[in-house]
Amino acid sequence: MPLCRFDLEILKNHKPALLVGVDEAGRRPLAGPVTACAAWVPVSAHKLISPLVNDSKKLSPLKRQRAIKLMLGSGVRFGFGFALPPEIDRVNILEATFNAMGAAVRRLLGYMDAPPAGALLLVDGPYPIKRVEGCRQQPVIGGDARSISIAAASIFAKVLRDRWLDVLELRHPGYGLSGHKGYGTAAHLSALRRLGPCPQHRMTFSPVKLAAGAGRE
Repeated sequence: MPLCRFDLEILKNHKPALLVGVDEAGRRPLAGPVTACAAWVPVSAHKLISPLVNDSKKLSPLKRQRAIKLMLGSGVRFGFGFALPPEIDRVNILEATFNAMGAAVRRLLGYMDAPPAGALLLVDGPYPIKRVEGCRQQPVIGGDARSISIAAASIFAKVLRDRWLDVLELRHPGYGLSGHKGYGTAAHLSALRRLGPCPQHRMTFSPVKLAAGAGRE
């Protein structure tokens, strides 16, 4: 169980009161929110959930649903944070992702009544989270395939964001949001050219700019 071993080594070497995995879904799409999750996986749950928990990108939708059910029944705790398209356009996608991750961490710690000083955050990617005070942080490149805590967070974030896009499809029909989840597929780009952007599109992203007529002479 390599994902479990990674977290157990961190617990052994750093001895945090709380080891929290942090990941996001939705940085690259042209539409919809960035959804971040902070997840705490008790050591007692490692063996129970490890057969199903992995990098969310490697799991089918059905396996992600099964993993969610198994984690919720095994004592895994989580908090979510979001950055909507207007915020992404206002501050840029990286800063918006930090904001969403920070909100997810604060919510998790609030739910667990845990002081930040006792937490160690394993953050997927090369950067620590900005504007999260009091927590130790360790960025982990490719963390969703290395740490069971980050993998758990990646699944929660992916499943919630996918459900959100299913709702947005009903509110903004014609773009196929429930199918491509906002990514820049050929079908999505064709719909953008035909319909123009909707309020859920990120106006600072180049394909959306072009569809809105920005950048044209």
